[in-house]
Amino acid sequence: MIKVEWLYWLVGLVFVVMAVQMAADRSNPRRWTSAAFWGLLGLTFPYGTGVANATAHNGGWTLPAEPLGVAVLALIVLAGLNLLGKGRPVTSTAEEREASATRLGGRIFVPALTIPLVAIVCASLLDTSGLFEKGRATLIGLGVGCLVALAVGMLVTGERKLSVPLHCGRSMLEAMGSALLLPQLLAVLGSIFALAGVGTQVGRIVHDVLPDNSKFLAVVAYCVGMFLFTVIMGNAFAAFPVMTAAIGWPVLIEQMHGHVPAVLAIGMLAGFSGTLCTPMAANFNIVPATLLELKDQYGPIKAQIPTALSLLACTTAIMALFAF
Repeated sequence: MIKVEWLYWLVGLVFVVMAVQMAADRSNPRRWTSAAFWGLLGLTFPYGTGVANATAHNGGWTLPAEPLGVAVLALIVLAGLNLLGKGRPVTSTAEEREASATRLGGRIFVPALTIPLVAIVCASLLDTSGLFEKGRATLIGLGVGCLVALAVGMLVTGERKLSVPLHCGRSMLEAMGSALLLPQLLAVLGSIFALAGVGTQVGRIVHDVLPDNSKFLAVVAYCVGMFLFTVIMGNAFAAFPVMTAAIGWPVLIEQMHGHVPAVLAIGMLAGFSGTLCTPMAANFNIVPATLLELKDQYGPIKAQIPTALSLLACTTAIMALFAF
């Protein structure tokens, strides 16, 4: 049986290999601290398995959590002091890349489309086969899809050296920097907020402020709250448990008898409008600006604000009209 932990270990191994590449790249003025950051991150993946085993009492090899906490603090220091740098990747010329793009044409998209296709097949056909860890077929299928896409990409391009995609991946990793980890950190922040009872406290404040039985104002509070919390935390999935515990479930569903799938799905869409307006959603807004070398790193956000506000208004109106 293939376990999801194996996927995490593979991701950690990739980070470690790329860290070794960074340490050997003399064109990177901060090669040692860059290698330390990504290598340390990679080692936390297998180490985290031992910590999880100890916490859940699952048996197997167990490890104390304190070194993992120290590693996280070290990552924060390295990123916070801006000690991550970029090397000069060895790549083809612009003319060679243009000729390659002309030769490949639409086939260049085949590897990218392979990933969701394999993930869907694994989730729909192999979930109950016993081949994958129970309940983890989608996530494992995503990892398998990435490996298959790598093989397909090398086949399509005619590349025979595995070191080439690794070096290309390392260049992209250096370009994105520590912002790559922001979505994961924000998701953890959402869980902390939920466990700390932030949703309950927000619910009490809203209950004291909203007029009794004002369905429209409750919908506005939920949708705008999803928008604002997503802007703060950068992730609608992190905002969702907070605002749903505060307004969505107790007020709109239990008190006002809203249709559960409609309220929750439209509320999540309202949160996605906040994703368009925040630098905290680094993988959507800041990373593309960096990769495209835009002069204004907030350019994508400025361009998306009108769309985001229009989307928020539409989702609020749709929920108020059709979710009850």
